[in-house]
Amino acid sequence: MSQDPKFVQAAFASIAPRYVLANHVLSLGIDVLWRKRVAKIVRGLNPGSLLDVATGTGDLALEIGKFCPNTEITATDFCPEMLEVATKAGVPNTMVADAMNLPFGEGEFDAVTVAFGLRNMESWVGAAKEMRRVIRPGGSLVILDFSLPEGLMRGPYRAYLHHVLPKLAGAIAGNRGAYEYLSESIERFPSGAEMEDLLKEAGFVSAASIPLTGGISSIYVAS
Repeated sequence: MSQDPKFVQAAFASIAPRYVLANHVLSLGIDVLWRKRVAKIVRGLNPGSLLDVATGTGDLALEIGKFCPNTEITATDFCPEMLEVATKAGVPNTMVADAMNLPFGEGEFDAVTVAFGLRNMESWVGAAKEMRRVIRPGGSLVILDFSLPEGLMRGPYRAYLHHVLPKLAGAIAGNRGAYEYLSESIERFPSGAEMEDLLKEAGFVSAASIPLTGGISSIYVAS
């Protein structure tokens, strides 16, 4: 599966100034707790060096920095407008880079993280392979992204996703089309066992999924 990188880059550039506000409003602030959960997992991995891919406005990189003060964090994104916000927010080491072609050597990082970014990449498997390339042997990839809940929550959540979220987010961030794309991309994105299989296809030996908030989002840990 692939996304149109030019469309994605333009969409995120247009919403960069209000991206953080929109996220907090649309998730009722729960996205903050999701990132804390990821940061705690990363702390357990005790990485000396970490690459945060598709860092966006740097929310996850900043959270990991709080939990892992001794970890050297590098944050990359292919959207300069997003990185400007991240830098102003205090992310110290940022770099414009395409996740499909990372400017780093093999095994350069102990861990790689990506929050709400893999779903937007040109090739999910290709991006996962590229992230695996820069992880040292024995290191880990930690992914946080949206997923679709199962059971009774699924119907109401999909209604919110397609009918409420684009209108509300469009009013906040000024680009309804970007959030209509978001809704559609969440529908297509693999989750649970399907994502675990994708990560193994990318070359990871093991992969585990952790549903959050009834499955609205999920964490994946692969090594």
